[in-house]
Amino acid sequence: MYRGRSISGGAAAAAPARELPFLPGAMDLEFAELSDLGRIRQGNEDYLGHAAPAETSRIRSHGWLFVLADGVGGQDCGEVASRTAVETVLKGFQEAPAGEAHAGLLGSLVQKANRKVIDAGHELGGAATRMATTVVACALRYNRLVVAHVGDSRCYLTRKGQTSVLTRDHTVAQEHVKLGILSSREVENAETRHVLSRCLGGELIVAPEINEHEVFAEDVLLLCSDGLHNSVTSSEIAAVTGHGGGLASAAQRLVDIANQRDGSDNISLQLIRIRSVERVGMYRGRPYLLR
Repeated sequence: MYRGRSISGGAAAAAPARELPFLPGAMDLEFAELSDLGRIRQGNEDYLGHAAPAETSRIRSHGWLFVLADGVGGQDCGEVASRTAVETVLKGFQEAPAGEAHAGLLGSLVQKANRKVIDAGHELGGAATRMATTVVACALRYNRLVVAHVGDSRCYLTRKGQTSVLTRDHTVAQEHVKLGILSSREVENAETRHVLSRCLGGELIVAPEINEHEVFAEDVLLLCSDGLHNSVTSSEIAAVTGHGGGLASAAQRLVDIANQRDGSDNISLQLIRIRSVERVGMYRGRPYLLR
């Protein structure tokens, strides 16, 4: 049975997920999510949410989705942009046909969210209103994880006490690393490390980065805004989340660390622990269960 926990210090929390009877052999998980105002900001421009299966059959037909967005500071209505993006992706996921491949689905939903953010800006203030947001989404089903992102909100994976980043920041500094202009060490102090090279709402067409991974029991996923990852290291994420403790207390601990060190930005995160997975193979693009 999966368990949900949702707490918030701002306006960005989703309601706790209801519990379902466990479907034998199906993926089982638990999660917690938290959005905090930080120590300086007067409003919360982050937004997060999840789509949990409404009945046990949807554990296999649709799976779970977690989405987090960070409205771009300095733009108009960042909080509207982030909420529009998250709600668009969640709604599209819930309405998708059973069994649709997550990689293609998330790609199209991020494109749709981009158009919705642009349209929302026009509705609020005409063509002069430029809203923008990052987005990171992860869909889980069977033993597979699909991550789609635009911007510098991240997805981490903690496995056996080691944490790795599954996303690549879409910033000017990281593009310079890709081109060989900066080294990975130099990017930490580059003035352009916080300047986005890609976001929702910036252009009519956006290119989300999409990756697929196999997951295992006891893996822990972390989705977060830069208010967290700018202040908390991968080793600290592993120390807080990688030892089987409660996810709600781990989420609060990570937020506390970020606030103690900085707190100049909103801080949002989602923690997901995989309890069990369902092994599948693929034949002509269709999954089949492995016994």
